[in-house]
Amino acid sequence: MTTFLLVIPGSDIPKANFLDEIYFDKWVHIGLFAGLTFLTAYPFVSKQVASKKLLIKIFTSFIIYGVLMEFVQKFWASERTFDGWDMVADASGCFAGFLLSNSWRLRFINRKG
Repeated sequence: MTTFLLVIPGSDIPKANFLDEIYFDKWVHIGLFAGLTFLTAYPFVSKQVASKKLLIKIFTSFIIYGVLMEFVQKFWASERTFDGWDMVADASGCFAGFLLSNSWRLRFINRKG
């Protein structure tokens, strides 16, 4: 689903000037990547098999995915452009997802012991 949202043609994305003023696009990127990171880590955390090292690997993988998707937008997606600030927003979302996942991991560890 995320890949689809990142490559749909630019003309299919609704335009609203007020959204540009609040950097809505960047907030969407942060939310998408925070969700991806957290939801990927959640099964491992809930089963209490997640290590900090695993969460860092998930975090890093989605940062790489975000960078690669910017190149996909630049070279293959119709009416989409490369935006370095989108990569910053993606990485920020990944970091937020990592922090949330790690917080849950620590909560499960403390409950267990």
